[in-house]
Amino acid sequence: MRALAYGFLAAVSLFALTGCGASSEDELRQWMAEQRSQTRPRVTPIPEPKQFKPEPYAQAGAVDPFSKEKLAQALKRESSQSAASGALIAPELARRKEPLEAFPLDSMTMVGSLLKEGKPVALVKVDNLLYQVRPGNYLGQNYGRITKITETQVTLREIAQDAVGEWVERPATLQLQERLK
Repeated sequence: MRALAYGFLAAVSLFALTGCGASSEDELRQWMAEQRSQTRPRVTPIPEPKQFKPEPYAQAGAVDPFSKEKLAQALKRESSQSAASGALIAPELARRKEPLEAFPLDSMTMVGSLLKEGKPVALVKVDNLLYQVRPGNYLGQNYGRITKITETQVTLREIAQDAVGEWVERPATLQLQERLK
């Protein structure tokens, strides 16, 4: 046990003597100071700004894009187009909506057709309910009016807004859906 105590005492004294000697930290500090004194920053100079040369306005004789005359022409052209499209949609807004106008056209399926009193009638299924529709009835959410009924399809004329907001007529069809066995 004494030997263990002497060994421990010798290790502690050796460790204490190591801390008293010159450390490598002093060498590191000296090297850092040398590097700082030798290093010179390299700054590239900013290039001279380019000389501004004004260009003459070559369109002096052309129509000013902000003139009152040009604006008036554009407004007149727009109002005539909106009046034409407004005339197209006005009767549709004034009438009472039919029940099948509450459903989108793609949720409807034509399941059959028949003749009633010599006039064509189509059978349309919506939400598991069967409806009879005739030419002149309305279908879908785009003011779709039935124009023709054949054995295999219902032809409609829809009124919808195009990309610029104008009301346009477009054709649409509802095809007969055969039941899978």
